[in-house]
Amino acid sequence: MIRLMKSAALAVAVSLSATSAFAADNVRLTGSGASFPAPIYLTWFKDFSKNTAGVTVDYQSKGSGAGVQDFLNKTVDFAASDSAMSEADMAKVGEGVQLLPMTAGEIVLAYNLPGNPKGLKLPRDVYSNIFLGKITKWNDPQIVKANPGMKLPDLPITVVVRADSSGTNAVFTKHLSAINADFKKDLGEGNTVNWPATDKFIKSPKNDGVTATVRQTPGAIGYIEYGFAKLAKVDFAELENKAGQYVVPNAESGAEALAAVKMPENLIAHLPDPEGAKSYPITSYTWMIFRKDNGSPEKAKAMRDMVEYGLTHGQKIADSMGYIPLPPSVVDEVRKASQSIQ
Repeated sequence: MIRLMKSAALAVAVSLSATSAFAADNVRLTGSGASFPAPIYLTWFKDFSKNTAGVTVDYQSKGSGAGVQDFLNKTVDFAASDSAMSEADMAKVGEGVQLLPMTAGEIVLAYNLPGNPKGLKLPRDVYSNIFLGKITKWNDPQIVKANPGMKLPDLPITVVVRADSSGTNAVFTKHLSAINADFKKDLGEGNTVNWPATDKFIKSPKNDGVTATVRQTPGAIGYIEYGFAKLAKVDFAELENKAGQYVVPNAESGAEALAAVKMPENLIAHLPDPEGAKSYPITSYTWMIFRKDNGSPEKAKAMRDMVEYGLTHGQKIADSMGYIPLPPSVVDEVRKASQSIQ
């Protein structure tokens, strides 16, 4: 009888041990936030989940502001934001916060003009004043002057802006505020701003919403991440940078912009108006946000492994998807900082 009881106890112990091992091997990570890096993140997470036994990563693209709020509400394991995270929000996280720049991208001005003219050039004061509501026609003399030989229509400019709380919005308005004193005074910068209240300003949610609205609206212009423009095959402008050069977005002009700023210890670096003759003017890192204390060794390890995947395999596909591979020095700093995720 005693032997039978011992055998039963042993069976239960083995069963419980197998169950806990099974549980440990099946980790589900949930994240939400920025739409700016969503195409590359979703590709990473799908491949990482496929190639990492027992780990699944789900990510919902809903805007940086919503992602940070989900993180604060503890409804997700990690968040993503193009505007990093405010010190006030970080102070609300008792477990500690680790921000990691995981990729970088460029914000382009996508446009939709009759005849699909390529290579539209927009001077700094012109594109900032378009989004201030001061330049309202495509055949405005300042646009015509910058584009000799291009047939520009007598058509109102429809300005497409973000409807949601958006890190792309924060990056874009930080840049416009840096180059146009009137924009800084009248609209300012942030995840949300009060755009001019006219029927020529249309609001759309997320990067894909702005992209779709520009494609469907003759005379439209809107700001989106370069990868969305590549994917949707929409036309986008050459922008005048700080050095007075017209630059197209690509991996090279983005890397030039990143090289113009040194990454600080907290890994939060902004580039509102980068130096350099070849730098694309609207370039930004984008961050993943983690808790330092996750209460689960298995989840913490899965997150560290996910970060490592992004720093290795993930960087190799960045250029092809319209993102900028991280500089090697930044990869080293991110890898070191990721060890605080416990």
